[in-house]
Amino acid sequence: MKKIVFDIETSNEFLGSGGFDPKSLDISVVGVYDSSTDKYRAYLVEEFSELWPVIESADVLIGYNSDHFDIPLLNKYYHGDLHSIKSIDLLKEIKNSLGKRLRLDSVAEATLGTNKSGNGLDAVKWWKEGEVEKVKKYCLDDVKITKELYDYALKKGQLKYKNCGDIKTIELNTSDWEKKEDSTLTHSLPF
Repeated sequence: MKKIVFDIETSNEFLGSGGFDPKSLDISVVGVYDSSTDKYRAYLVEEFSELWPVIESADVLIGYNSDHFDIPLLNKYYHGDLHSIKSIDLLKEIKNSLGKRLRLDSVAEATLGTNKSGNGLDAVKWWKEGEVEKVKKYCLDDVKITKELYDYALKKGQLKYKNCGDIKTIELNTSDWEKKEDSTLTHSLPF
């Protein structure tokens, strides 16, 4: 099963975009982990012709808040519909189990003992300052954390988070995560 773990950084923020629709933002960087090559790569918008074949060949897209944010925003740039590919949104899985949303940093700290290297607003600032490599590194750091959380959840059927200093467990049903689905994706770009 080919898994693509991904994350998106933007070049602007909701405050200046005129709303809270992810499609009102612009992408600066897309970070990707490709399980078929076991490699990480960051793509700029001008490199999307290289990104689309990677995404289109995925059996599953894995992200954190990806169903609500990353996929709709990426669809703004894509000529097809990326919702046609199976998706596992770890934040959605957490919310379905726990009844509330948790920050990626909170789950990473309690589950993996690690923290994010910044936040999305830092990435926007770095992008505006021309620090492209810093944005790529930050994005790929988030992809690595998301991949490690996915692997942990798949193995243990749970993730963890901190609540008032205590570490709590989030039980997850991962039984269908690795089941391949037929994709109705129509490839829109030549390979």
